[in-house]
Amino acid sequence: MQSKEQMKRFNWQIILSLALIMLSAILYFIHYLIFRDARHIFIYLLGDIAFIPVEVLLVTLVIHQLLNAREKRAMLKKLNMVVGAFFSEVGTGLLKTFSYLDEDIAGLQSLLIVNKDWKQKDFLKLKNKVKSRELNINIKKTDLDSMRNFLISKREFLLGLLENPNLLEHETFTELLWAVFHLTEELSFRGSFVNLPDADYEHLSGDIKRAYVLIIFEWLAYMEHLSVNYPYLFSLAIRTNPFDSSASVVLK
Repeated sequence: MQSKEQMKRFNWQIILSLALIMLSAILYFIHYLIFRDARHIFIYLLGDIAFIPVEVLLVTLVIHQLLNAREKRAMLKKLNMVVGAFFSEVGTGLLKTFSYLDEDIAGLQSLLIVNKDWKQKDFLKLKNKVKSRELNINIKKTDLDSMRNFLISKREFLLGLLENPNLLEHETFTELLWAVFHLTEELSFRGSFVNLPDADYEHLSGDIKRAYVLIIFEWLAYMEHLSVNYPYLFSLAIRTNPFDSSASVVLK
């Protein structure tokens, strides 16, 4: 059943529509009284009706698409604030931990030293290079209890991000959140990480690798966004680059 509010809105629309039609009829009638030329009225009336499909085309397919594109750009800009919060709270710490487990981090590190002169083509080139690399995770190099405690402490924060309906417009980031949240659940359900079967270590390594790959690509996309829109934040991101062992927030 329709609510009272919906009924009121519907009634208001009907009344407005009828009023506009009546106003149009009155104006046409006044035109006829003045000029006594019904043929002229019907010629222009038919011409106006004939233009309606073109007007619908312009409004729905052109103007509407332009407005949608503009609205989407504005929404993605706001969503990048959410991405920034993720990296401040969780992402940067995970990148440091995951990169420590990466057996081939030396080769990857040299690629991920972003500098202030980078352009869109540089980020694209780097994404392609990272995509072609096979990451080798050694899960036994870290304290899984510490990783679990860290992720559990951020669970409410991650859930809060997942509840944001606007994330539907940012599929890659949503996928990253689910990967991190899944890793959190996998770790939290295990009471101990001592003497786990090799198959289980392999399974956890796969979960870490999935999150690691996604977080690298999202970090690169976020860095590219900062380089274009927020140079001062980009400068800070460069000075806190988790892949640069010589990075320092203090300017020298």
